[in-house]
Amino acid sequence: RLSEMNYGVDSGMYPLGSCTMKYNPKINEEIAGHPKVAFIHPYQDERTVQGALQIMWELEQWLKEITGMDRFTLQPAAGANGEFTGVMIIRAYHLDKGETQRNEIIVPDSAHGTNPASAAMAGFKVIEIPSNEQGTVDLEALENAVSERTAGLMLTNPNTLGIFEEDILEIARIVHRAGGLLYYDGANLNGILGKVRPGDMGFDVVHLNLHKTFSTPHGGGGPGAGPVGVKDFLKDYLPVPVVEYDEKKNRYYLNYDLPKSIGKVKEFYGNFAVLVRALTYLKIMGRDGLKAVSEIAVLNANYLTQKLKGTRGYGLPHKELRKHEVVFSAEPMKRETGVKALDVAKRLLDHGSHAPTIYFPLIVNEALMIEPTETVTREDLDHYVEVLKKISEEAYSNPEIVKGAPHNTAVRRVDDVLAAKRPIITWRMYRQLKEKGDIDI
Repeated sequence: RLSEMNYGVDSGMYPLGSCTMKYNPKINEEIAGHPKVAFIHPYQDERTVQGALQIMWELEQWLKEITGMDRFTLQPAAGANGEFTGVMIIRAYHLDKGETQRNEIIVPDSAHGTNPASAAMAGFKVIEIPSNEQGTVDLEALENAVSERTAGLMLTNPNTLGIFEEDILEIARIVHRAGGLLYYDGANLNGILGKVRPGDMGFDVVHLNLHKTFSTPHGGGGPGAGPVGVKDFLKDYLPVPVVEYDEKKNRYYLNYDLPKSIGKVKEFYGNFAVLVRALTYLKIMGRDGLKAVSEIAVLNANYLTQKLKGTRGYGLPHKELRKHEVVFSAEPMKRETGVKALDVAKRLLDHGSHAPTIYFPLIVNEALMIEPTETVTREDLDHYVEVLKKISEEAYSNPEIVKGAPHNTAVRRVDDVLAAKRPIITWRMYRQLKEKGDIDI
């Protein structure tokens, strides 16, 4: 019973927007748990781990073909770690050219929060530009933002609204003409997988989330992995080591001889078992399977959109047709009943459904960001829409039921402020506070 109180991707639809919480095939775990994978050691001599190096080499070839990049590092441990690696490569490139004035990174207002954070950590000043009425990059604002100080633009495509940036070639032209580089946040690659490549859109640097697009586990089932790919003119700045293949000797080896490298960004060679899982997924799916992933992901997102569209209390800002995810707004519901997006999310738990991402992106008030992924069924989608419609009915007939949710979970609505100010993260801490009478739970 205790295990059933938890919720994971095996339990049902897990529609966190821009998280791509798809089902993780169990064959991935079987391969990653093989003794020859699980018990090798990073200090082993290269001659004894040729199979491991081959896995990393082959994964890089797949990722190059998928993205249109020329080289990859598999070291970064997660998406944000990949972002930081990417912007550090951009920084190293400009410094190597002597363009020390390029200290600005441009991000759209729809960007993931880690984009400006990663840029700031790398020493850049962050310049935010607004979206237009269609929810895409405002070209005039971009033209006004670029200058001799521009190091690059960080962009997700499809963006966080689930909308494809149709002006991407013009965006690339504007940034490159100003001397900047174009950075691709791969968080939403699932929406275009096998259909279009970031490298063909004009991107110079990309990071991918293996725990999103390529079915490796999130969170407690992780860790993650955020490989970074670059065009040929940036390969000398990649973290060391990179995996090389000597055709004459028919052997794989680690190359540390990159004098311009930004250095290491993760101990050893990255989260190897995660890389194994990703390559397993790619080999099983194949090219046609990867195309089907994006096709079904987009179909599912738009099916849900059309089923929920027009339901009282849920607005649909910007374009109607989306890629892999959609952002509804509970602003009308809040205005008319006092029920907020947070309340809707909590009430979903009472129905045994997982909440979507809420209050993100920030450009949508009372945002409900839903990404069903390709691994849910039509029945899953229909059920989720029916629950959201039921919550709408409750909000307008008896809003206090929704405002007080959840009612059926083991833990009721928590005090988020108190949890942040005084986190109880161990049993010992809980017991001590309980004995003092400082908590009443």
